[in-house]
This record gives sequence, C-alpha cells and structure tokens, in this order.
Amino acid sequence: MNNKNILIFGGTGFLGKELLKRLSEKNVKKITVFSRDEGKLIELQQNYPNIQILTGDISDKFEVYQAMKGKDYVFHLAAFKHVGLAEEYSRECIKTNLIGSLNILECSLETSPKILITTSTDKAAQVNGVYGATKYLVEELFRQFEKVNNSTQYRVVRYGNVLYSTGSVLCKWKKLIEEQKQVIITDPEATRFFWTVSEAVNLLFECIEKSNDASPYCPHMKSMSMGDLLSAMIKKYSGGKEIRIKTIGLQQGENKHEKILKEGPSSDAVEKFTIEEIIELI
Repeated sequence: MNNKNILIFGGTGFLGKELLKRLSEKNVKKITVFSRDEGKLIELQQNYPNIQILTGDISDKFEVYQAMKGKDYVFHLAAFKHVGLAEEYSRECIKTNLIGSLNILECSLETSPKILITTSTDKAAQVNGVYGATKYLVEELFRQFEKVNNSTQYRVVRYGNVLYSTGSVLCKWKKLIEEQKQVIITDPEATRFFWTVSEAVNLLFECIEKSNDASPYCPHMKSMSMGDLLSAMIKKYSGGKEIRIKTIGLQQGENKHEKILKEGPSSDAVEKFTIEEIIELI
C-alpha cells in the first residue's frame, strides 16, 4: 500500500477506527474516511489531522462515486450490523447493506480501484434472518462483479463476532454487571465465533495479500458459549456480587450455533475458549 490513496467506507465504526490506526502507521499517500456520522468524523480528524473526511451515505450513489474517484484501495466496512434491529427495520438494513454495496460495486466499474474489499459474517453461511441474507447477497454480488471487471480485485472476508464491537452484547452486559443489575441472556448453550478487533484487521490485510478471488476468505476461529461468556464477565466485573440472570430464548433471526463455512463445522463443534481465556480477552 506504499504511496497509495486509501478510502474507508464506514471508517468511524469500531472496525474502521482500528483499520485507520493501522493504516496511519504505513507509508500510504492519503487516507480518506467516508461516514454519515459528522461528529465522529470531526473527532477522528482531530486524532488523525492528515486524513480527509467525507460525510455521506453509501445509499447515495453520487456521493459514493465522488468518494471513490482516484482511490487505489477501497475498504467497504459500512453496514447495518444489528441482527435484531435488522428484523424490525428490514428496509434500512437492505438500504445500507445491499443497495449501498451495489452502489459501491457499480461505481468501481468506472473508478477501477486496484482492490475493493468488504467484510461479511458467519450469518451468511446459514441464512436465518435479514442481516445474514443481505450479507450473503453482497458476497454473490462481489463474485459477479469480479467476472465483469478485470481492473479491480474484488475481495471478501467472512468471520464471526468481534469482541466489544458496536452494539455487541458485551457492552451491555459489562455495564449492567458493574451496576449489579439483572442481565438478560437468550440461550446459555448457544455458541458464537469470537475474536478481537486487531485480529479482524489482520484478516483484511491477509486477504489482500493471499486471496486469489472474491470467494469469502475465512479464518480458523475458536468459539465460546454465551453462558461461558456471561460467566467470565460476571467473574471479572461483578466485584464478587451476585448477579441476577434472566433467560429469554433465541430471538428471531438468530441461530443457536453458527458456521463460518456452509460445509464447515458449527461453532459448537470447534475448539472452545476456556473461561480463563475469555476473562483475558474481555
């Protein structure tokens, strides 16, 4: 990426900020961050004075095209990510995840960045809701555009949950546990793939370096049960006080166990984090 122009769609998000931090340590020519959150853009520029900030929405194709002109590497991280809200606000999820992604892909035909890379989710491997469905369709769109545009390398990374990402249950649980309030859990036996934001950014760079096509580039990930995760958080943040727990069952759009690959093992069949390992991670 030496001396290259970099664009990050969704650069004010949890993953985008970590990516920006890592890119700022490289010898890139220019970094542009595109987001619809003006306040976070200003805050980001105060921490990284040399970046360019652009406010806009990826569902607006004109704004997307203006942002992509002259860019060598485009990281598409903008997304509607909350599984439960996606079921309630399916239009908004489709508008951002599907229409917004299609705008970026169509603009890539004219702007021809060297690489266009996006992130997907394990929920695209076994679709059971609006969020997973939109991400699965975006993966298919990347495959299609790869066939018609030889000027751009289209890349997709697919992984599970990132610890403490925006909207994560960890953020809610930590606050409630520290305040010694009741905690709600869907299913203690449900399992999820988890890793850190640093590992997620590493995968983006690894995909650019090693992947040969637009097929989802998937890591080997360990998993944990939601019950173990909650137990670890209570041990770490409760101060030894008893915490009330309410179990409500899986919600619409949720799977009990996830898969990174459709033909691969479920999250209940792979290596699990121990309670001690989880405490270290959180």
